[in-house]
Amino acid sequence: MPYHKIPNWTPEQGLEVLTFGLGGETFALEAGIVREILDVMPLTQVPGADEMAAAVINFRGRIVPHADLRVSFGMDRHSTTADSRIIVIELELDGNPTLIGLAADRVNEVTVLHALDAEEPPVIGIRWPREHIRCLVRREGDVVVLPDLPHLFARLTGNSAEPATLH
Repeated sequence: MPYHKIPNWTPEQGLEVLTFGLGGETFALEAGIVREILDVMPLTQVPGADEMAAAVINFRGRIVPHADLRVSFGMDRHSTTADSRIIVIELELDGNPTLIGLAADRVNEVTVLHALDAEEPPVIGIRWPREHIRCLVRREGDVVVLPDLPHLFARLTGNSAEPATLH
């Protein structure tokens, strides 16, 4: 069962998540790592930075990397809309709690996903690298993607031996 990759998620216990839209798909983040949801704000591009996190934002007087998961998932980038948001999360990277602003086409809701509805990504029939996905969860006739954020951000720190953890 894929829920073993997520701390405190068992068949008996639901996982509280924030769902959001990205490139026509529904993604989810564990609610415990979400710090704030922001309206879109000006981005400052960082020359030479990895394309996934090529900009920063000013979040409450702190410079925070702005990441676009569309890059990792091979999705087309598009202009922001009135529904676009930045989801500020906190991950532990290289042993330090780190704030990251994630681009979202829209924020949907806080809900509970159930472990018995979760499955590993299939070996064929999926357009994304399987290691980018913790699991897929069936929900109300849709499929919700839980991205493997520790894996995705570990490559940006240059320390792939010790992946990031959810904080």
